Amino acid sequence: MTVSRPPIHAAIGGLIAMAAAMGIGRFVYTPILPYMTDAIGLTESQAGFIAAANFLGYLLGALAGATGLLSANRRVWLLGALAVSALSIGAMALTISITGFLFLRFVSGVCSALVMVFGSALVIDRLTAADRPALAHYHYAGVGSGMAVSAIIVATLGALSISWTGQWMTSAVLAGLGFLAVLYLIPPGIGETAPPAPPCKAVVDRRIVPLAVAYGLFGFGYVITATFISVLVRQSASLAPIEPYIWLTVGLSAVPSVGLWMWVGRRIGNAQCIALACLVEAIGVAATVMFDSASAVILGGVLLGGTFMGITAVGLITARQMAAGDPRRMLALLTAAFGAGQMIGPAFGGYLADVMGNFTAPTLTATGALVIAGGLAMAARKPAY
Repeated sequence: MTVSRPPIHAAIGGLIAMAAAMGIGRFVYTPILPYMTDAIGLTESQAGFIAAANFLGYLLGALAGATGLLSANRRVWLLGALAVSALSIGAMALTISITGFLFLRFVSGVCSALVMVFGSALVIDRLTAADRPALAHYHYAGVGSGMAVSAIIVATLGALSISWTGQWMTSAVLAGLGFLAVLYLIPPGIGETAPPAPPCKAVVDRRIVPLAVAYGLFGFGYVITATFISVLVRQSASLAPIEPYIWLTVGLSAVPSVGLWMWVGRRIGNAQCIALACLVEAIGVAATVMFDSASAVILGGVLLGGTFMGITAVGLITARQMAAGDPRRMLALLTAAFGAGQMIGPAFGGYLADVMGNFTAPTLTATGALVIAGGLAMAARKPAY
């Protein structure tokens, strides 16, 4: 049965879905991690591998969606992924096994990717059909909104001396409420089934190669700081007081970032926009370790949050524009590159931090990767040949 609702319902439903599965399901690990480290003695390497498992799940889930392997009802996949995501979040409180953590974060990563792929397709199709495509910015603001909410919840629970297990369970309840909200706001209707893909032509735009490499380096470059920034702050006596606020800063900065960078891309070109955003992010990432200053770390959080979702969105838009036929091939290539980068990043960063005793070396490596990514993105602006 098809239920008619105003298009704003679809946009807000998309926002809540992204907040639940991405902002909370994918990223709540960052503010909870310091509490887990203190309570059960996780090493930086173990923490990095747990994060990498989540990004491996995201990679495989996104590839399955982008390549059309999962072509059934989009709404069913969206709701199923939201439900399983909430369960996997809550189950994190029920184990102290590294193997268990790896499995649960992997499952959460798969679910967040399915929500991103199927939720975005479903919501954008409905907004387009209603002649309200501009409302899509609400949908993409969900990631930053969820990050901000998770930061507030974890900080509040921490101040009340509620342990990491309670933080995971509370996050699961929020994600479950998100599922119920999406169930109501996005009823059966337009866009549930993907239209048949157009025939795929053999033409390949070679600019996709530098763009894909840049996208992979960007994934590596942003994710080390995005995973460990709360731990990094807690390790410094002078910075520890800002720990409750640093992830909130990242999340709030991410909320308007997609609209901002899409606006920049329309004015200077998408490739130049990606390059500029990578350089801005590199400054922010470097600032978190170059200065033992609360203002520098907060600036780093603002620049990180204000760029990473924008780069993600503009990169995918650029790949779509390069597609000569079915765009899923280009999107799958970028997804694979990005997923590989953000999967390697936490494992590399955690291991090097264990060896070096701090996050300076992995963070500066990430900074270099972002600078190189910016240079490669500029190569994608040249005419195809």
